[in-house]
Amino acid sequence: MSSLAHPAIRKVTTALSEAGLLAAARGVRVLDQEVRTAAQAAAVVGVPVGAIANSLVFDADGEPLLVLTSGAHRADPVLLAELANVARVRRADPDFVRTATGQAIGGVAPVGHPAPLRTLVDRALADHPVVWAAAGHPKAVFPTTCAELAALTGGAVVPVAVADGSAVR
Repeated sequence: MSSLAHPAIRKVTTALSEAGLLAAARGVRVLDQEVRTAAQAAAVVGVPVGAIANSLVFDADGEPLLVLTSGAHRADPVLLAELANVARVRRADPDFVRTATGQAIGGVAPVGHPAPLRTLVDRALADHPVVWAAAGHPKAVFPTTCAELAALTGGAVVPVAVADGSAVR
């Protein structure tokens, strides 16, 4: 598959280019295998798992909430609800994710969705000079930075992790 073959990858590449992130758009890598987890992506790309920007979609009182979290962290739904100023945040099911993003779980990109999503960006991503995010398909990733992710999505850079491991990844 070329980077232009899949419609979701094309949408992401176009969104990156339109945002002026030409290096990210040109850096989209289509991998030989699907990388549906941060650990898989880190192994294939050759970076620490913390340098993978997981795109997690949550149901925040019925509205989608995109959380770009470090692959080394688990997002805390209670903390996310507080940050998003909603009563409840829970992990979205695959149909909710596909409707909100136009992309399948395991390949959800920060952009390229039918409409912009409210977004939170894990501040731990700033610990890495380059982070890798999904590019709309489980075989596609692109290089970026925490600051670019925040600017690209309009997301707030916040802590999303908890120490006890009880949250979701």
